[in-house]
Amino acid sequence: MSDSSTSTLVAQLRSLVRTAAAGERLPSSRELIERYRVGPGTVSRAIALLAAEGIVVTRPGSGTYVAKKPSGAGEPLDTAWQTVALTDRSVDTTSLTGALGPAPEDAILLDGGYPHRSLQATRFLAAALARAGRRPDAWDRAPAAGLTALRSVFAGPAGASPDDVLITAGGQSGLSMAFRAIAAPGSPVLVESPTYPGALAAARAAGLRPVPVPLDGDGVRPDLLAEAFAMTGARLFYCQPTFHNPTGTVLAAERRTRVLDVARAAGAFVLEDDFARHLSHGATTPRPLITDDRDGTVVHLTSVTKASAPSLRIGALIARGPVLDRMKAIRQVDDFFVARPLQEAALELLSAPSWERHVRRLGAELGERCAKAAAALAAKCPEWTIARLPTGGLHLWVRLPAGSDPNALARAARERGVVVGAGERFFATEPAGPFLRLSFAAAADIAELTEGIRRLDPSV
Repeated sequence: MSDSSTSTLVAQLRSLVRTAAAGERLPSSRELIERYRVGPGTVSRAIALLAAEGIVVTRPGSGTYVAKKPSGAGEPLDTAWQTVALTDRSVDTTSLTGALGPAPEDAILLDGGYPHRSLQATRFLAAALARAGRRPDAWDRAPAAGLTALRSVFAGPAGASPDDVLITAGGQSGLSMAFRAIAAPGSPVLVESPTYPGALAAARAAGLRPVPVPLDGDGVRPDLLAEAFAMTGARLFYCQPTFHNPTGTVLAAERRTRVLDVARAAGAFVLEDDFARHLSHGATTPRPLITDDRDGTVVHLTSVTKASAPSLRIGALIARGPVLDRMKAIRQVDDFFVARPLQEAALELLSAPSWERHVRRLGAELGERCAKAAAALAAKCPEWTIARLPTGGLHLWVRLPAGSDPNALARAARERGVVVGAGERFFATEPAGPFLRLSFAAAADIAELTEGIRRLDPSV
């Protein structure tokens, strides 16, 4: 019998159980077969599913009975005491989801942090996972720092040793580990303004106080960074030097050394989030900051998730000195190690010739989408401005006319079936103006992308 027959019978038996008293015997298997016109296999599977859920109890030789309901079942729980016990240590996730919450299923996505499924490496990843799964040690315990071969893959672009690498469960996990390892609760952490909302959420969850440092078209301003270090006494600066989220900015070559010098003079770390290394639109991607670091100032964070698929939660933290030891200790306390099958699959993916082909194809498609989106915005919303067309990444950072309300515009867009990101959540404090972040990667194709932008036109 089909799974649908089993599901149908389960639903019918649920209705029967709801009206029965605890301990009441259900009809026999023969009676159920005749009443619902199903086969004995379907009855056996349905009873087994209900028993696994604790809804019924089977007694061999006697029959199947309605299970006793847990004490207080159906009654609302009084959890008011938890408010007192938990005190004020809430974790704010509104910067991750936005004030309007998750996107409706049928909406055109012009917001989001991942490329559309059609741009993901799912076919290559499926093959890599299958190959990894055939290894005899695929389900063995992995080293706390990660597989040596995978650490070597991440070490190369950073000019580091595999011993300097700690494999993480994606970029967000790496951010949380680094923030907790480097700065004590209550400490300030300098961040670019605007910046990635997930970093703000992770920093605040670690008890840190984000302090904004403005950036311009060439990245963070070293003069203001030095002033912020002096004013706050911070010992950590979080930045995205390459294809910055949300602006797409690349830190200018002449500022790279100055940023490191400023941090070194302050006795501070630079947490370099290199999430977009594989998202270039065809231009040469600058070397990571860590390649110019000879004093252990830079803690480098990278990930393959954005360029592959959301559930390939594999990234790496690269550092030298005691800070790496501390992050390794946090890893062991948190979860011992990253799941070995995912590490093996990532290693298979990154080592295959198809990976470089995928990255080139992805970059070309992102570049085309970026250009099409910018052209559509210029045509449909000419009063909106883009300071500089990004050469990598997934987003356009759009300034709205003075006096605009980005949140109201985002709400109106949803009513037209389009999801956009209001800019306020990208700022640690007061926003520097009215902005929207528009993703050109989340839509199904260019036609859907341009249709979504067309619907943003107030005159439509």
